Amino acid sequence: MSDLPSRPDAAADLAARPQARWLRAAAGSRLAPLWSLLLGGAMAQVFGHGRPGAWSVLLLAVWIALLWSDTRAAPRARARRGALLGFAFGLGWFTGGLWWLYISMAVYGGMPAPLAGAALLLFCAYLAVYPALAGAVAVAITPPASRDPWSPAAIAAAVAAFAGAWTAAEWLRGTVFTGFPWLALGYAQVGNPLSGYAPVLGQYGVDFVAATAAALLALLSRVSVRGAAVAVGLLAALALGGQRLQAVRWTHPVGAPLRVALLQGDVAQSEKFRPESLAPTLQLYGDWLRTLHADLIVTPETAVPVLPEDLDPGYLRGIAAALRAHGSAALLGIPLTRGADQYTNSVVGLGTAARYRYDKSHLVPFGEFIPYGFHWFVRMMNMPLGDFARGGLDQAPFVVHGIRIAPNICYEDLFGAQMARRFASPANAPNVFANLTNLGWFGDTVVIPQHLQIAQMRSLEFQIPGIRATNTGATAIIDAHGRVAAELAPYTVGALVGTVQAHAGLTPFARIAARYGNLPELLLAALALLSAGLLRRRQRGGTRHHSASA
Repeated sequence: MSDLPSRPDAAADLAARPQARWLRAAAGSRLAPLWSLLLGGAMAQVFGHGRPGAWSVLLLAVWIALLWSDTRAAPRARARRGALLGFAFGLGWFTGGLWWLYISMAVYGGMPAPLAGAALLLFCAYLAVYPALAGAVAVAITPPASRDPWSPAAIAAAVAAFAGAWTAAEWLRGTVFTGFPWLALGYAQVGNPLSGYAPVLGQYGVDFVAATAAALLALLSRVSVRGAAVAVGLLAALALGGQRLQAVRWTHPVGAPLRVALLQGDVAQSEKFRPESLAPTLQLYGDWLRTLHADLIVTPETAVPVLPEDLDPGYLRGIAAALRAHGSAALLGIPLTRGADQYTNSVVGLGTAARYRYDKSHLVPFGEFIPYGFHWFVRMMNMPLGDFARGGLDQAPFVVHGIRIAPNICYEDLFGAQMARRFASPANAPNVFANLTNLGWFGDTVVIPQHLQIAQMRSLEFQIPGIRATNTGATAIIDAHGRVAAELAPYTVGALVGTVQAHAGLTPFARIAARYGNLPELLLAALALLSAGLLRRRQRGGTRHHSASA
């Protein structure tokens, strides 16, 4: 017997609706996990392919409707099914969007293809644990499906439970074991009205809003005509609110526009660390740095792939002298040493009076440090890997013509709350982000536009521009509102020369995250889950009272 009251006078009988019949058939069949797998795979295709982020919300809504179609009254039974469907959805989502990791292991890492494929699937299965957790928690709080439309309390509980569980699970995915928040739902909203919430709530806040929007869409399979009108109205309000927020300017232009030159060497990954390839690489970047005229020149990550002490003593001195003669400055990606036996993935500043150094803080597992117990795995790959030392989260910026440039290396720009630490001191708050990256490990794949979306989200969160110098792409200039102003074609050799307007000021997200990290978004998720639980308990109490009266 359902724990919802019988409503023979309901405005619409869901069992008679075609979409409800389809959902009941899908939910009751053994194909439900397969449907979830396919929906997750479809959602992965939204990221980096230039498709509107609304598709991610729509696909997630279809999956939520499938999740909510379980009629069993026992919360534990529904939670087990929710975990299964969440795992299947996540497996499709991550294998469909992260398949390029195979290239780094099998093509450039020299790992046997079967082992590389198994390692990819195992990693994606681990990531799928988080949507499985979200599915289990959300369904356990949500009322079971019924032939009758859900009550207002059930509607509010279902939406709050899903948005809270999804956001909490995504935060865990981006935090546990150093975190891997690639393909987060918020990144797909870049360029959409929902991205207007980024400077206020950050990327996880956009995740929460997008999950709420998807849950509101999914309600159309569970509510009456009046309930559907309310859901559509709330969905429109979310979109309109985001659109209005896009027009709010939390930061302002500062100083004259900087003329920048962003270098893209397209050095083949298979050649990058070979001794015979070093001289052509040094000449390529050396010629650019000595001859280009710009306020700031930026190279990719490890553009110089050897330690300074292994270079000709005059190489860096000659570049610095040429930069000073032109009135230019440069950020050069190069490994450095710290002490006798520590190495860092670093950036040095050249051409200015003061010496500058930035050491990468958020290191890549298996790429820049080897997790305990996994040295056997790394030995199977033919990569120059090791354990690097970490830099601090609040390192000083590089100052060019009074403009504060904050470097970050590779996938450090996935972690908005960590980047916010650099805004804790107003005197050191960045005016421009500079990302130095080498994605050559992953071939000519969707990883390039996926990473560009991530960089756009960071500019949206902080409303300051970003410049990117990469080995193979995407080398680009992003304005303070997350729009790509200029970009080099991937896998070409060239220098992107353009201007970037620095911005000063703090968005609400920058101000709060600099002090509290992602705590506000976590509190939002916790409040949603708590509210859902209280609404569900109240609904059950009302149901028992109704049954006793009957």
